[in-house]
Amino acid sequence: MRSLPWPKRLKPLLLACKEEAPVTQIHALVITTGLSTNSNSNSLIIASYARMGDITSARYVFDKLPLRGVDAWNSMIIAYSRRNYRNEVLNLYHQMIDEGVKPDSSIFTVAIKASSSLMALEVGEGIWHRAVDFGYGCDVFVASSVLNLYVKCGKIDEAKLVFDKMVKRDVVSWATMITGLVHNGKVLEAVDMFGRMKKEGIEGDGVVMLGLIQACAHLGDLKLGLSVHGHMVRREMPMNDIILQTSLVDMYAKIGNLGLASRAFKQMPRKNAVSWGALISGFAQNGFAEYALDLLVEMQGFRFKPDTVALVSALLACAQVGHLKLGKSIHGYIVRRLDFELVLGTALIDMYAKCGALSCAHAIFDRMDSRDLILWNTMIASYGIHGDGKEVLSLFLKMKEADIRPDHATFASLLSALSHSGQVDVGQFWFNAMVNECKIPPSEKHYACMVDLLSRAGRVEEAYQLIESMNTEPGMAIWVALLSGCHNCRNLLIGEVAAKKILELNPDDLGIYALVSNFFSMTRMWDKVSILRKTMKETGMKKVPGYSAVEVNGKHEAFLVEDKSHHQYEEIMQMLDSLDNEMRVFRYVPDTWHDPGGSELKFID
Repeated sequence: MRSLPWPKRLKPLLLACKEEAPVTQIHALVITTGLSTNSNSNSLIIASYARMGDITSARYVFDKLPLRGVDAWNSMIIAYSRRNYRNEVLNLYHQMIDEGVKPDSSIFTVAIKASSSLMALEVGEGIWHRAVDFGYGCDVFVASSVLNLYVKCGKIDEAKLVFDKMVKRDVVSWATMITGLVHNGKVLEAVDMFGRMKKEGIEGDGVVMLGLIQACAHLGDLKLGLSVHGHMVRREMPMNDIILQTSLVDMYAKIGNLGLASRAFKQMPRKNAVSWGALISGFAQNGFAEYALDLLVEMQGFRFKPDTVALVSALLACAQVGHLKLGKSIHGYIVRRLDFELVLGTALIDMYAKCGALSCAHAIFDRMDSRDLILWNTMIASYGIHGDGKEVLSLFLKMKEADIRPDHATFASLLSALSHSGQVDVGQFWFNAMVNECKIPPSEKHYACMVDLLSRAGRVEEAYQLIESMNTEPGMAIWVALLSGCHNCRNLLIGEVAAKKILELNPDDLGIYALVSNFFSMTRMWDKVSILRKTMKETGMKKVPGYSAVEVNGKHEAFLVEDKSHHQYEEIMQMLDSLDNEMRVFRYVPDTWHDPGGSELKFID
């Protein structure tokens, strides 16, 4: 080693070191041979200590340097960046500027990257403006890092301005813009951006394809999704990339083509918990609850532990089919093996509420250490779907006391519950408070709840006045709510207006046509009834049979309308008759009523 005559041999020697001890020996040699006065030698020593994971020794060498050139600053800043010490990166950058040392491209790039990770937009912009002043505005690495900063901070318009001014664009900058547009909800622009990229002769990498796949999922465009998938196959992109393949499964599932999702999943040479979760989520979100639950069992058979996505999807499936026993088993699994965090807690509350176990849902809510807006909304909606307006209002007031600001979803659940419980004045008060105090503009759903609230109470004139005050065109749900109220209180004039509006919107629901037909029958408009029934027959509309599900003694049973093959059919009819008589004694009229004598049920295995 003592024959080392010049610093050029130092770099390969240090790179050959696999442990820290030789680096320390070489460092000692550098000091004893006088090479420590060489700026490049010091930078190499700093970088070597950092590569060995000894950031403390690297910083000690750096701090002891009497004069620090840009190479030394570069080595120390990059060392901190590689260990994700973002604040230290920014502190050293600012110290460097204060000492009058001019950063190079690498330092600007790394400092802006640290700002992006910290979501420190103003700090990052300050570094970017200085980089432009120092002549690095056209540097592709610096510009790409500021693109990432703007994209992460949701400043997509600023990102586009930087991108359009770039003299040279590499695949990283294109990928950043495409994924950034997708994540900021501008999916069509992302697809257009890919077209621009191809025209400039740039071939997309895996990151670009991932962005495009996510865009297709957002758009629900199967044709485009197949095109992107085909492009990947033709380009012979590495289809063993588990992230890309999982994203294809997720895309097909979100588009609703579970056949292609399953095929893409089966063709994966390697799978992980995320891959299984994507498929389970796809089946659950598309209403195939039993398949989703079967996949959860199959996943564990392959020794994969369900992650949060898979468990949330399984709980959704349990909620869809009322599978309380399995839902409780999943709850037990979560308690035993996972951290009980907000997402899982929210999913459990939703599952218990939809399976009818409101007390269990509320018990989980009470035990949550922290409660965000989504958790409060879920608990409020849980009581809302059961029509418990009193409890919904109580929770809503407690939420406000906890300094959680309600959003549009909170008010939708509140107004819906108040509608079902007939609290008209209370509903009007909170609707006005939403608009005037919380400054939340009413959506279609809010108006539909208010129209339903007023119409149920027989105040259809007020409901119609509210509709006329809307700034947007009323949708189907609003007119149906109004017509239902008019039918119940026999308001023919406003009802005819609502019926006409409904038919103009061309409903595809046979139940809505039946409501309109019943209204026309009540008003003895037989010609319109005849035309309506002819239209229904010509279009071939068929009512999808409704069904309900219940779990009794751990056994899951479902009942289909218009069949009586269940082995306990007669007993069920007797119980319905008994309940009907009790409700009539208390003068209770259900929202939707079918004569028990005409309700025929079918057992589904």
